[in-house]
Amino acid sequence: MRKPALVWIVSLLFSYCSIAQATDTVPTVTDTALRIINFNPFFTQHIDSSNVYQFRINKAPADYFWFLTDAPVGLSVNKDNGMLTFKAARNYFLSGKLRYDFPYRVGLSVQNLLNPSEKIDSAFSISFYNTEIIPSKIKPSVSGTVYVEEGESVSFRVQCETGSFPFENILFSSSVPINNYTLIKQCNDEFTWTPGFDFVKENDPNKEKTVILNLIGSTRFQARDTASVRIIVKNAVNYPQAKQEYELVNKNIRSYVLQLKFAFLQIDKKLKKTKSIRTGFDLTSAATALTGTILNTSSNAGAQKTGKILPSVGVALVPIKEASSPTKTVEQNQASQIRSTIKRLEYLLTDNVLVGEKDPDIVIKTNKLKEELKQAQVQLIDIPVDIPADMTEAELNNYFNSPKVNKKYRLKRK
Repeated sequence: MRKPALVWIVSLLFSYCSIAQATDTVPTVTDTALRIINFNPFFTQHIDSSNVYQFRINKAPADYFWFLTDAPVGLSVNKDNGMLTFKAARNYFLSGKLRYDFPYRVGLSVQNLLNPSEKIDSAFSISFYNTEIIPSKIKPSVSGTVYVEEGESVSFRVQCETGSFPFENILFSSSVPINNYTLIKQCNDEFTWTPGFDFVKENDPNKEKTVILNLIGSTRFQARDTASVRIIVKNAVNYPQAKQEYELVNKNIRSYVLQLKFAFLQIDKKLKKTKSIRTGFDLTSAATALTGTILNTSSNAGAQKTGKILPSVGVALVPIKEASSPTKTVEQNQASQIRSTIKRLEYLLTDNVLVGEKDPDIVIKTNKLKEELKQAQVQLIDIPVDIPADMTEAELNNYFNSPKVNKKYRLKRK
């Protein structure tokens, strides 16, 4: 019964010796390529903390030196032994030199001092985090209330105070519908808007309208911050349009004045003709009466009879004068009314001249000229006016302002 057990033990010893002999004959493999044996591709670091990590190579470290490329502030490596040092101070993040939750790619290289061709270039990623969450805030470049008039541009920049996590997008909303503005999508975008001249309505209180702009920033974790800008838009004059309207009214008044001067010329000519005829009758009547008086004093009986008849002839000329050339009282009044209207309109044009590039009273002056023109046209509605075809404006002005006309139609002091 013991023989099989002995045989088994001998067989086991033989197998062990065979394995040991085979192991001793395996050749040893030498590691000749330079490499980092404990390379770590990712690092995370908490702020206000320090940490170290020892890189090792499969060669004698005394013959090699280490260096970093694109390293963020606070990160360094010992050039002799490959000791990586982390020092993430809080002031680096407050000053903006470092950012939270941002993967910084850092290049790591090790090179042989005696053989420059023996070199390894690798890279790892490092990011910083903070357990204390600092909220990001929106800071527009304007604060409080902004006053602007219609037609003027309002512009400000949307700045952001970056905390633990930056804003990834900014939503924009307005309390009233607006158009023709630049859309804000992210930090440092500039908002520009020009309210139109019809933005403020006539029924708005105090002729102004308030617009509240809401800026809502959100991070990747849906943390939000809201900032508001209050814009008060005041009613203003559309000066280019108002100036065109003023020039149109001014042109209409000058044209109407020219027509009135031509009408005045026609009426004045008729009055001159009537006056000339009546003067001829008066001179004839006076001459007849004087001749009759002279003949009555004559010694000749026939001459005395003729002298008695001639005064009757002078008397008979009076009804003939009135019948053939009656007094133009209506025309005289019309000429005086036209002249006073022309003078008033010319004075208004002079008194309501625009002052400066943008006269603040342009609307008042335009409305006053409109009212005076309408009133003059109503007063002289029965007087036919026309544009002169055979006289220039200068000729009409010379006639209207001539000394004879001024003397004839000047106002009499009471």
